[in-house]
Amino acid sequence: MDYKVKEILAFLKDLAAHNNREWFAENKSRYEEVKSLFHILVQDLILSISSFDESVKHLQVKDCTYRIYRDIRFSQDKTPYKQHIGAYINAKGKKSLHGGYYLHLEPDNCFLAGGAYCLPPKVLFRIREEIVDEIDSFRAIVESDSFHHYFKQIGETRLKTLPKGFPKEFPFPQYLQPKDYAVSTSVEDSFFFSDCWLQKCTEIFAILKPYLDFINRPIDDMEEAGDSFGI
Repeated sequence: MDYKVKEILAFLKDLAAHNNREWFAENKSRYEEVKSLFHILVQDLILSISSFDESVKHLQVKDCTYRIYRDIRFSQDKTPYKQHIGAYINAKGKKSLHGGYYLHLEPDNCFLAGGAYCLPPKVLFRIREEIVDEIDSFRAIVESDSFHHYFKQIGETRLKTLPKGFPKEFPFPQYLQPKDYAVSTSVEDSFFFSDCWLQKCTEIFAILKPYLDFINRPIDDMEEAGDSFGI
């Protein structure tokens, strides 16, 4: 199926060059067409991911997508529209701490990602504890050839030293230093022009699933226990 990703990216490129309300109003019908195309893509991606992760099968497109309008109230950047379009396929919702699968379309900056981010300190501590307690299982996941081929670094930001409360002699400090447990892999725009991109994307997300299962275990345990996630 042709998901017309070229048209989506072309619109986003034009939007980046004309990020103002006047241009957007003149091109509103074009945006609505792009949004419809993207929603078809996301619906099929949810279905494809559910072939190996049934926890996302109940999700609808609206559960996974975002508004294109930026919240500029507290930002120095007053451009009114996002220059990308993305979908976060998360079994417990976009705002949950539970980790999920993310697809990002942006000209010359497309990527596939997943994991958990913006984590409260107590949640970070529990994930790190789980890693220490189950280090062999964690290493088997993140050091596998398939995982490391796509996801070379854990965390967008990292501590320079071990976090407090963990033994200095722990032999794998690189797994405790992330301030978040998100991972990503960049893909060329042309990745989405192939007829088999959806299959390839699904394969990459399937490689990510054992990692998500690992980090979601302590997150879900805390949520089920009714933890407030306070500091």
